[in-house]
Amino acid sequence: MDEMLREYLPIIIFLGLAIVLGIILILAAVVLAVRNPDPEKVSAYECGFNAFDDARMKFDVRFYLVSILFIIFDLEIAFLFPWAVAFGDISMAAFWSMMVFLAVLTVGFAYEWKKGALEWE
Repeated sequence: MDEMLREYLPIIIFLGLAIVLGIILILAAVVLAVRNPDPEKVSAYECGFNAFDDARMKFDVRFYLVSILFIIFDLEIAFLFPWAVAFGDISMAAFWSMMVFLAVLTVGFAYEWKKGALEWE
């Protein structure tokens, strides 16, 4: 039992510090938060509608399309970095599979561009 406690003691200390720090930061936000934000703070932001309107209102689907583009290209980079690091050691099959992956992403991007998802009035 003593051996197990000695192995897990750093994890328990780290977890305790994380919990205490989280509680301190939440309480500091409650105590120090501005209760009367200015109109600029609560104005329409990236989503294009007022922050405190009806949550079920319709808004432009292009916001979804742009977020999908971000996710797609974020994932592309997540797959591309390890592939590029190991580029000297990969086989031709790995090379061409990445080229197919990039081609599919490029076709998807071209499709969204052609459909006007990136055009704003």
